Amino acid sequence: MTEETERRPETPAEENGAVGVFAVVGRLLKLLREKAGLSQKEFGDLVGYGPDQISAMERGVRTPRPEFLQKADQILGADGLLVAIIPQVEEAMTRARTRHPEWYRSYAGMEAEAVELHHYCNHAMHGLLQTEEHARVVFARRRPFLSEETIEKRVADRLSRQQLFERWPAPIVSYVLEEVVLDRPIGGREVHANQLRRLLNVSGKQNVEIQVMPTRCEEHPNLDSAFNLLVPKGQMQVAYTEAQSCPRLITDRDEVRKIADRYGTMRAMALSPMETRALIKQKLEAL
Repeated sequence: MTEETERRPETPAEENGAVGVFAVVGRLLKLLREKAGLSQKEFGDLVGYGPDQISAMERGVRTPRPEFLQKADQILGADGLLVAIIPQVEEAMTRARTRHPEWYRSYAGMEAEAVELHHYCNHAMHGLLQTEEHARVVFARRRPFLSEETIEKRVADRLSRQQLFERWPAPIVSYVLEEVVLDRPIGGREVHANQLRRLLNVSGKQNVEIQVMPTRCEEHPNLDSAFNLLVPKGQMQVAYTEAQSCPRLITDRDEVRKIADRYGTMRAMALSPMETRALIKQKLEAL
């Protein structure tokens, strides 16, 4: 290989200088984990993260939260080493700015600070729920083709957005997923199985509810596009839709109210969160 093909594309954190801290912390985490004789999956199970998230942190792509470092310090027997670097990590987090496509930045900023987020997904897994492998396949297979550098940046941005699940105070988050979203094996059997496990992990969080709209339903209040509803901190609820890379942020109160009404109706028709978890487990066992 040439030097150019071996060089990994820069992630968003690398472009603003925060990567130095994240990379060092990642290498330290990997060293301590291996010293403890744990695989990424075993370690992830102990701290409540998936193996893809642990991998991303060890590579400096995902920012380790202070709460995670405190728990990891105890599990890995770091004797306060990981706790001691929390101030440096928090400082780096304040410098880091996730680089989304220009048209997406205003929504991404609201999403990161929202107190409520509600999502309807009719054909694809929502970005906040995707595993790293799933996200990479999504970006690698899209048309027109993206460069390897762009793919890596988009994946890093997507993983960075998922840190809202770890915020405190925790936002209220809900999903209505069409059943077909659980059935389409994006990336193949192994990637899809990990994606279903990711859904089970996220749905187990106190502030998150995931519901599935069964394909067998004979009526449906929204056969239009997918959408997001969110309540930014200190502001009124807004809606966001995107079709064929054409985004639309909806702030008109009457229009937002109509979308919220459809979402409420879908939640009433969908499987309960408990029934949804049972269905996901059933589909996972069937793979």
